[in-house]
Amino acid sequence: MLLLLILHAVAALAAPILVRFGGNRVLYGLALVPACTLLYAFFGNIGYEVHPWVPQLGVNLAFHMGPLARLMMMIVGGIGAIVLVYSARYFTDGEGRFAGTLLAFAASMTGLVLADDLIVLYVFWELTTVFSYLLIGHRPEQAAARRAAMQALVVTTAGGLAMLVGFVMLGEHAGTYRWSEISAGQLPSSGYLVTAAVLILAGALSKSAIFPFSFWLPAAMAAPTPASAYLHAASMVKAGVFLIGLLGPAFGDVAAWRAITVAAGLVTMLLGGWAAMRQNDLKLVLAYGTVSQLGLLTVAFGAGTRAAALAGAALLLAHALFKAALFLVVGVIDRVTGTRDLRELSDLGRRLPVLATAAGVAVASMAGIPPLAGFAGKEAAFAAFEQDRLVLLTLVAGSGLTVAYGLRFLWGAFARKPGVPAAAPASPGVLFTAPAVLLAVLSLAAGLLITRLDVLLAPWADAFGGPAYHLGLWHGFGLPVLLSVAVLAIGLSVWFGVARRGPWPAQRFPAAESVYRSIMAAVDRAAVEVTGATQRGSLPFSLGSILVVMVVIGAVTLGLGAPWPAAGLRLWDSPLQLVAGAVVAASALLAARARRRMTAMILVGVGGYGVAVLFILHGAPDLALTQFLVETATIVMFLLVLRRLPAFFSARPLIGSRIVRNLVAVASGLVAAGMAYAAVSGRQAIPISIDFPDLSVSYGGGTNIVNVALVDIRAWDTMGEISVLVVAATGVASLIFRRDGALRHRVPSSSSLPDGGAGWLRAGDTPEARRQSIILQVVARLLFHTIVLFSIYLLFSGHNAPGGGFAGGLVAGLALTTRYLAGGKPELNAAAPVDAGVVLGAGLLTAVGAGLAAMVAGGEVLQSALVDVHMPVFGHVHFATSVVFDVGVYLIVVGLVLEILRSLGAELDRQHASWEDASPSVPAAPDREKELV
Repeated sequence: MLLLLILHAVAALAAPILVRFGGNRVLYGLALVPACTLLYAFFGNIGYEVHPWVPQLGVNLAFHMGPLARLMMMIVGGIGAIVLVYSARYFTDGEGRFAGTLLAFAASMTGLVLADDLIVLYVFWELTTVFSYLLIGHRPEQAAARRAAMQALVVTTAGGLAMLVGFVMLGEHAGTYRWSEISAGQLPSSGYLVTAAVLILAGALSKSAIFPFSFWLPAAMAAPTPASAYLHAASMVKAGVFLIGLLGPAFGDVAAWRAITVAAGLVTMLLGGWAAMRQNDLKLVLAYGTVSQLGLLTVAFGAGTRAAALAGAALLLAHALFKAALFLVVGVIDRVTGTRDLRELSDLGRRLPVLATAAGVAVASMAGIPPLAGFAGKEAAFAAFEQDRLVLLTLVAGSGLTVAYGLRFLWGAFARKPGVPAAAPASPGVLFTAPAVLLAVLSLAAGLLITRLDVLLAPWADAFGGPAYHLGLWHGFGLPVLLSVAVLAIGLSVWFGVARRGPWPAQRFPAAESVYRSIMAAVDRAAVEVTGATQRGSLPFSLGSILVVMVVIGAVTLGLGAPWPAAGLRLWDSPLQLVAGAVVAASALLAARARRRMTAMILVGVGGYGVAVLFILHGAPDLALTQFLVETATIVMFLLVLRRLPAFFSARPLIGSRIVRNLVAVASGLVAAGMAYAAVSGRQAIPISIDFPDLSVSYGGGTNIVNVALVDIRAWDTMGEISVLVVAATGVASLIFRRDGALRHRVPSSSSLPDGGAGWLRAGDTPEARRQSIILQVVARLLFHTIVLFSIYLLFSGHNAPGGGFAGGLVAGLALTTRYLAGGKPELNAAAPVDAGVVLGAGLLTAVGAGLAAMVAGGEVLQSALVDVHMPVFGHVHFATSVVFDVGVYLIVVGLVLEILRSLGAELDRQHASWEDASPSVPAAPDREKELV
């Protein structure tokens, strides 16, 4: 079963590429993927399959193909394959994105119906919501598609969250989330069970567009017709009624379960059928008809009896076949005539007789005419409610409306209408018509073979109560047969006696839809008000709000239940720690009061160096080295930006505001320190780091615990961090270099350098060079290679001594910074004549490649191996393969520094010079600073 899902996932990922190169013909091959689901449903064994997923939470990928799941897999797989074949002719251009999304949705539906774990079921449930959102909004340029997709997403997701709470209630009570074990065990008491049942029903009813959630489905007709045929006839909207049928044996005795499903289903059936009579768009006729039929399915599955359950299953199959066929018919009509408006279609039946015949068979099944599948299901529904006259009469009325809007569909699509010009459709072709014809034929075959369906579903239906009943085409003359005849008579009377005389009375879903729109409008208004009140564009206000919340919550937590040490506070281990801490605190206070930007930046740097001293005093030279390097690099980056800003901060705030800011700052520091102290002092579990010393040697092959942890034990964390660095560097460069809609080339050729790139000092005899120190340029040149060599030493020695890829990369970056500060852009380009993006990409590729190489070699991703070799010159060499990962980190850090130097340094210089040339009247930055002074 898991392999089936993997097959779908691989096909979904490959579909866009395959369709791009192979065109729509590839869809015929992709149809084989859901066809595999159909074959598995026919020939696979009913059983369980469990794969570990999140063992810490007791959640496994548990699958079970029971009888009802087998039926749903036939529908999902079979109609999915037919829709993909149909899509090859429906779309004129290659629609790889549509095919990939449809296959991903099919995978989600397959996982949903197979899932035996409630959490896994919920995951697939929400995946169907996400992919249906993408399918409904397949044409994002259309406002109607965007609105419909968002409406479906909001409604079904809200219901899904309520359902998740119900699942959690059941799982926590039972001690397991495996539904097969929950249903076989003791269910919770009545009140608890009722609450869980109602919450689960909220998800099921919203998914299947049952009143009061029915309004989203007609709007979803903005989706392409193949998506409508699959999602809204055969799969997605069936998920809710499938869940009701799956949980029915356990919840059937819950009064609230039966009352809600039957009442909501009956209301939906009547309102949907009534609304379908008013539509002029053929897809909307089918959409509201689908709503009505889903109401019937909800009544059947929710009744909790054996006969009703079998009726629901038969109707589930029949509806998937006839409604998918009708949607495909509408798609053909739309393509060959250019319209779906039944007022503009005339005499199409004579011109497209095969298509009209297929539609007629599908409508006959929907109306319940023997020997089609719809007749067997509807007769079973009438038999199941013989003793409940109110429900029975409502079903008859709703079924009569079904016959009426079925006739309206046939008349609107194929009949000759006086005063309407006859349609002149293009030939649809055999392959375009064949899917609808095949589904119509299957509707007949399913009716003839309905007893086989009864045998398949018997083990599931036996779990329900009630008298015995078996599906069949003929049970003798009785009330169900008479009611079937009455339904046809009512439908014909409504159509010929009322519907054709004038407009059908208006009745949609005004209350529910207006409530939804009011809620969404209120949410939008609240978002605007909250944003306007909290996001004023003021950094002090935004930061202050965050800090005040942190202070309040943290202070309350510390005051009520912080695990303070019983032995009292220990403020320091050494007087030197007190001195370093005092320097950090003093620098922070002075930085807050500084008026000059440069002064504040230097004081912040002093605080960082003080923290590095604390690391040294605590015996962490590796952390101290990294802190020193990071602080130095940060100061340089600040300098690059501050030289283009005024020397002083903006106008000082009022005295009252300064007092408030100081109080918030002090309180934040005290609360943060208290929380850190309490967290460390209150630790009860043994830290995982206690095993790091042994693991770093035995597992990582190094004695530097910090470095081994970064590149081996916790390599996934480092992978995430370096990925963020690459994204951040790319973002900074995009913002700085972007000009006139394109990124400017960032590495000038050697011909653009002074003297064509010749000369030892690349700054040359330029105005910029004359402002720089020749001595500094020479010293920077002489020391550059030594510093780079030292950075490489730190890279390779970091596994057993202070250093590593991060520290080595920072040292190399500082060497490049020295070259830039000494000679400007020419010296930087001479030192690193390569695009920073190439360095970043090479680093990320090296790091990822190191992880994948371990997997290819048979280990886990990012797992390292220890290598010992004897070389003639170097002697015995011992190293860990994680050093390759560290090389990637080194390159990324170097690329990041190079990107910042070229963007915040050289590019800002160029922009500033161009602004001065373009605006000679504007005083230079130093002059403006003097004015501010």
